[in-house]
Amino acid sequence: MIRSIAMSGLLIATFFGTRGLATEWSLEQNGDHVRVNIDGKLFTEYIALSARKPILWPIIGPTGKPMTRAYPMRPAGEHEASDHLHHRSLWFTHGIINGIDFWSEREAKATDRVPMVQHRDFRTIQTKKDCAIITTRNDWLAPTGQRVLEDERTMTFRADDLARWIDFAITLKATDGNVTFGDTKEGTFGVRVAGTMKVDAKMGGKIVNSCGQTDEDAWGQPAEWVDYSGPVDGERVGIAIMSHPSNFRHPCRWHVRTYGLFTANPFGEADFPKSPNIQQGKVTIDQGKTLPLKYRVLFHRGDATEGHVADYYNDFLK
Repeated sequence: MIRSIAMSGLLIATFFGTRGLATEWSLEQNGDHVRVNIDGKLFTEYIALSARKPILWPIIGPTGKPMTRAYPMRPAGEHEASDHLHHRSLWFTHGIINGIDFWSEREAKATDRVPMVQHRDFRTIQTKKDCAIITTRNDWLAPTGQRVLEDERTMTFRADDLARWIDFAITLKATDGNVTFGDTKEGTFGVRVAGTMKVDAKMGGKIVNSCGQTDEDAWGQPAEWVDYSGPVDGERVGIAIMSHPSNFRHPCRWHVRTYGLFTANPFGEADFPKSPNIQQGKVTIDQGKTLPLKYRVLFHRGDATEGHVADYYNDFLK
């Protein structure tokens, strides 16, 4: 066993030692939007308010093609379903917070008062030799306009010649009283994959988690990471979301669907398959306290094996 572990470490070190890293990062701010460029080309854009929350869209993968669904930011294209308005590329919200639904999104008039996660300000917009960093503060507002909680999130963008990834660290802060995240499958941190990637498109899409469970069998199960791969413009690519072991209730549950929704949810329990090995459900952050969470979102070529997802997860742990 000791030899096996040592050999595994050697293979990981060799794999990461041979990667070429991106040579130039740049950030372009236009009001509350920030464009993230890698070697002069778009990687993604931070959009401070898309309907009711901040998102990242589009997200361009290592093949130069967008890897998340474009609807509803623009009309649905070929193989895209015009459903679930709240599935906006990449986002963080939850379905029950102090009884308020911050997850769902329905058609509303401009005068309607709705819950929203409102961008407050930028704390950091900077580039370094090997990455770009955006840190923001956001207020979670009830339909009355009263703040329920706030968050501070840091998005660190990196890449090599095999993949691109976003390290997403968020601290939820109970600034205005106790905050209870309710027990629901509708949450929390996730993406909606490109239409051609989804399993239901029957074009080769596949879900697999760190436990080896696939497609429908991966839904609601605890896992360290989940990978969703499929074709985009004739090339197989994948998106993996990884939960850091420092997160509470690690490994968390995954609300990952064959129609393309893909989220990490540490608060859901009742809606998911029963598991004797994990306890989740609602949690309360007391007034003045915080709850930190860390994830990595990897955009890679090939399936989970070809994309070295397990290796990138071990790298994330360091």
